[in-house]
Amino acid sequence: MTAPDGEPLDGNDGRTEPAPPRRRDAARSRELLTRAALELFAERGYDRTTTREIGERAGVDPALIARYFGGKTQLYLATVKLELGAEAPADLLEEERLRTLLVRLTQRGPGPSFQAAVLPGDNTEVQQASRAYLYERMVHPLHERFTTEGVDRPQLRAELAAAAFAGVILARSSGAFAELAAADPEELLPLLHDLLAASRPT
Repeated sequence: MTAPDGEPLDGNDGRTEPAPPRRRDAARSRELLTRAALELFAERGYDRTTTREIGERAGVDPALIARYFGGKTQLYLATVKLELGAEAPADLLEEERLRTLLVRLTQRGPGPSFQAAVLPGDNTEVQQASRAYLYERMVHPLHERFTTEGVDRPQLRAELAAAAFAGVILARSSGAFAELAAADPEELLPLLHDLLAASRPT
């Protein structure tokens, strides 16, 4: 039925109107990209991972990395924050904290922050950020404990313990030491705790 001027009364010319375009789920895309980047950076390191590979693993257009994060470096820093968490941690001499980290890092291997902070690399911004996060999450809590306890040279002792922990995690992941790599986390836990505790005087 039409109006006198020939226009459809309901404003529809009989053609099926296209469905409205589906809105991109930005939060979901960000999550997929971050998770894919976390896996790839842990497997290959920052320098050998490309944005194209991250997009392919995430099933998302890699161009969205620039849109949502600003670039590969900023995405890397987002994975470091995700890896280390947001809550203020207990120190490594707290058994439950040590167990949680050991189990998690055994299951998925050392994340990008460990590799960028400890191993040589070309991206200074990435290394500095990774080292800052590791310091905040591992060295600083130990430094606070040692300072409270009044031990000698608390900063050096905190760094020594954190370095020992990072070294054990990286060595387990590399498989360079067969028995260390094969050890169950619960079997390793008391031995690792004793190793870290040796960084402070008894």
